[in-house]
Amino acid sequence: MPDFQPIGLIRTPFTRKDQVPIQPYRSHATGRVELSPQYEAGLEDLDGFSHVFLLYFFHQAEPGYDLAVTPFLDDEPKGLFATRYPRRPNSIGLSVVRLLRREGSVLHVEGIDVLDGTPLLDVKPYVPSFDAYPEARMGWLQGRA
Repeated sequence: MPDFQPIGLIRTPFTRKDQVPIQPYRSHATGRVELSPQYEAGLEDLDGFSHVFLLYFFHQAEPGYDLAVTPFLDDEPKGLFATRYPRRPNSIGLSVVRLLRREGSVLHVEGIDVLDGTPLLDVKPYVPSFDAYPEARMGWLQGRA
């Protein structure tokens, strides 16, 4: 199994878990994605994209996990993998944010929904023709999100 190492930090205005918006599309907060300088060349051509995926480590998630959790939009337990609950076997988070601009190894973003100082694992461009499925079903979230 590979050993994942952060490639940078995500800087946000959120210093406590109770401040973090539930999902990025509900947030207009801005933040910075600060990649370590050795990864700067990998950001070339990214500024042509309006949105990016951020993959990160839930560094302040409580240890352990339960396979049934009660998510924020429901009062009934759901299977862990049918939710975006942060306590998971591998504490990896995913957000799609709007890319405002790039300055060297720093990405300025909008719609951020993570804690300040969150370790960044990867950045990928959001490509609507690859990543959007208008016919997708929303399971138990239908009518709630």
